[in-house]
Amino acid sequence: MRVGSFVLAAQFPGQGPGEALHRAVRSAEVADEAGLDTVWLAEHHFVPYGTCPSAITLAALLLGRTRRVRVGTAVSVLPTAHPVAVGEQAALLHVTSGGRFTLGVGRGGPWVDLEVFGTGLGAYERGFPESLDLLLRWLRESSVGADGERYRFREVPVVPRPSESLTEVPGPEVVVACTSPASVRLAAERGLPMLLGMHIGDEEKAEMVALWRRHARAAGRSGEEITGAEHVSAGVCQLADRRTDAVETLLKAMPGWLKQGLDAHVTVDNRPRAMRDPHAYTELLCGLHPVGTPRLAADRLAATAERTGISRFALLTEGSGDLDATEENLRRLGAEVLPQLR
Repeated sequence: MRVGSFVLAAQFPGQGPGEALHRAVRSAEVADEAGLDTVWLAEHHFVPYGTCPSAITLAALLLGRTRRVRVGTAVSVLPTAHPVAVGEQAALLHVTSGGRFTLGVGRGGPWVDLEVFGTGLGAYERGFPESLDLLLRWLRESSVGADGERYRFREVPVVPRPSESLTEVPGPEVVVACTSPASVRLAAERGLPMLLGMHIGDEEKAEMVALWRRHARAAGRSGEEITGAEHVSAGVCQLADRRTDAVETLLKAMPGWLKQGLDAHVTVDNRPRAMRDPHAYTELLCGLHPVGTPRLAADRLAATAERTGISRFALLTEGSGDLDATEENLRRLGAEVLPQLR
């Protein structure tokens, strides 16, 4: 089992984006020191829900600031970026970090981002498979050309080639954020592990893993590929000597952040969208994830792994909105929870 930190660079009420980003950078450094496996970085545009607009850029900074921990994107949004540009950046980070970089990609949402970056709603609704396949070719082949619906260009050499790096890893790992049966099938057919969101519990995650395995078998994936796929479960972690104290910390801070952050999302086509109640959503997250004592957290993570078959975790540890509390939370996760899982 591998446990990592999920960093949104969340801007809580009364804070500026600089404070949120400073906490994100510092929390990654502490995660490295505390013995966590991976720091996963979220990407958002134009909203205080998350103040990092380029997860791959922040990953580059953190790979330079750390020495041991892996750094991954959760996720880089393909519909608002050219897959070749993402592939070049991923290869660069893979080569220069000695193989410590993981590329998580996803569809994102139907947000105004699609208008701002000029890619359009079709990139979100129909274009993700084409973008993903072009990205994968870039990471695996020596030269690439394209003749698809969205991307058409003559064959060009891949520079740098991640498979020619000095690491023993042939290229950066690619993980796909999955929120629907269609995205599960897409990932399974390509043999890519899934990143599953914090808003669903063990039962639904277990169903998605089972669906992934069925699609992977139907696509001709080997038994070794299927059993060896290391999916990632996103969640929330807040530690305290009493569970009531951990829950109280999150209930004081997270609803305000969720309300201002989620309210700020604007759809590209003005479609209506349902909003979760921030307080009820926080309570749901506290019930689903390792929020409480270190013993409870270890038991909850072990139970999720057993129920779902998922071996990796990306845990939001900045739910207090406070830098000192986030650092303490990470250190306790490393010192008091991880030893119980090994």
